[in-house]
Amino acid sequence: MYERALITGIAGFAGGFLAEHLLQSGDAVLGATPDGRWEPHSSESIRERIELVPWELGHEDGLSSETRRRIEAFQPSAVYHLAALSVPADCGKTKPLPAAMAVNVEGTRRVVELAASLPSHPKLLFVSSAKVYATVGPETAMVDETASLDPQTAYGRTKLAAERIVEQAVVEGRCQAVIARAFQHTGPRQSPRMMLPEWAVQFTRTGGGAVIVRTRDAVIDLSDVRDVVRAYRLLIQRGEPGTAYNIGSGRPRRSGEVLEMLRKLADPDRPVVETRPGPKYDPIAIPARLVQNTGWRPSVPLEQTIADTWAYWKLETGKKP
Repeated sequence: MYERALITGIAGFAGGFLAEHLLQSGDAVLGATPDGRWEPHSSESIRERIELVPWELGHEDGLSSETRRRIEAFQPSAVYHLAALSVPADCGKTKPLPAAMAVNVEGTRRVVELAASLPSHPKLLFVSSAKVYATVGPETAMVDETASLDPQTAYGRTKLAAERIVEQAVVEGRCQAVIARAFQHTGPRQSPRMMLPEWAVQFTRTGGGAVIVRTRDAVIDLSDVRDVVRAYRLLIQRGEPGTAYNIGSGRPRRSGEVLEMLRKLADPDRPVVETRPGPKYDPIAIPARLVQNTGWRPSVPLEQTIADTWAYWKLETGKKP
């Protein structure tokens, strides 16, 4: 079944890949960004085929009457809400900064209100995060959707607060919405403020200096962004309203393993310095609910994700004067 999809955050990392996937699937797409413009890293394949509307989610009056008119005229059957301050450092340490509350929480409320008021009655997918889960250790790292919710970071707290807004709208019958708890994902075009591209950019630098990493002993669930956005579309089509779904590989990965795959491709002799050595445990997804409801399975091997990310950053850094 084809959809007419509105994507908030379409110019972001996952938003761009989602737009590509939806177009390849035959869907029509309308994108929303704060200023109605693309980012420099946005691919030409979507720039040429997708109209953008300006919507500043962090402001109460950020949705103009003209933007609303254009959205209504588009008649979306699906709304993918990806827009957020998604780099945890931008949200504060434990108490969310005002900007994080404005965008991640109140911005979500505004998207829910819009979806609930549209004559086309679209289904909404809210992209949350594994950061809503409580702290885990080596014996408790595997989590399903019934695991304890007790976020320890400001980013995670904003995402959980936004989930509550979505859930309440479903309970009140105002909106058909599904929650996607995305675990860590990566790939080409991701900001170098995130783990894998940060390392890749360091490897592109000439001179042979050490690559700086936090720790080789972080245990993470790492997926390819292209697999994650496939899950988003499947959840729009088959997800149960009011239900949360883990989106992750379900496979624990050691950060040092990821680093060595990249190092082998980039510079096997480059030294590595750890700034915060020692074990660290992130939640690892049990994606059984997603698999059972949609048939989703990850398909991109980690080796390909790393190779594609490395190739992207080699090209990007080569463009610079």
